[in-house]
This record gives sequence, C-alpha cells and structure tokens, in this order.
Amino acid sequence: MSENRNTVARDFALQFLYQCEAEKVYYFSPSHFETFSSNFNVPTNSMTMMRDLVRATLDKRNDNDPLIEAFTKNWKLTRLSVTDRAVLRMALAELQVFDTPVKVILNEAVELAKRYGNEQSGAFVNGVLDGIIKSGKAGGDGNERQSVSGESKKQ
Repeated sequence: MSENRNTVARDFALQFLYQCEAEKVYYFSPSHFETFSSNFNVPTNSMTMMRDLVRATLDKRNDNDPLIEAFTKNWKLTRLSVTDRAVLRMALAELQVFDTPVKVILNEAVELAKRYGNEQSGAFVNGVLDGIIKSGKAGGDGNERQSVSGESKKQ
C-alpha cells in the first residue's frame, strides 16, 4: 500500500464501506467507524479524510446509486460486485464533495478496483466514472467542497 495518507485513507474507506455493505449498515455510524478504525489500526494522519469520505459516500448513496446504475450499461447495481459498487460510490462522492483533482480520483478508484476486484474491475470502474464525468452529471450540489485536509471551502 502506498504511504500517501490520502491513498491510505481511500483504501481503509473502501474496506469500511465493504464491511458496511456486508453488515447492511447504510448510514454513518460513529461507533461502527471507531470500532473499525481501532481494530484495523487506521493511521491517525488518514483518519479525518477516511471519516469524511465514508460519511459523504454513505450520505450520498441514495442520490448516487441511480446515477451509477444509469452508466453501467444494462447492469443493475445489485449485480455489481460489492467492491466495484463501493469504489464507484466512493469515487463519485469524492468528485462531488472534495476538492480533489478528477484525475487523482479516477486513478485512485481504478487502482482500488484492480487491487480488490476482479481482472475487469479496473477497466469497468474507469469506464463508468469516465462516462459520468463526461456527461457533466458528476458535479456536487454546489454547496461546500472539502480539501483533502478536511477543511471546508465555499464554492
């Protein structure tokens, strides 16, 4: 795993979201988060981004799932692997909420999909996210975005 704290945060966020899916926890639970972070020794310098990314992903899940499904070319979201679904949700939430360059989000999402998914996951995630971004539908809600340090910025 890379030593970059944001890459580490995304990696642990994906693992946490996978666990949430397995346990059918579709909202941010501070106690669930703290237990996970403690059990898996999440580095302190990655904790804030991980928390913010997980919270954004879960908060935007109901709005973003139909958007993701619209770009999966005849695939229902339930047919996707849990890992691919979590990577897509997380990347889309980061595009909408954080002030991270699009290229970084795409690269990180593809690498996570390759690492945790199957041999087609990287290309699949890249294609879906690329389609959403090119459509102009990936934008946030126009309110606040966060820098990777967790500081809010007005748009």
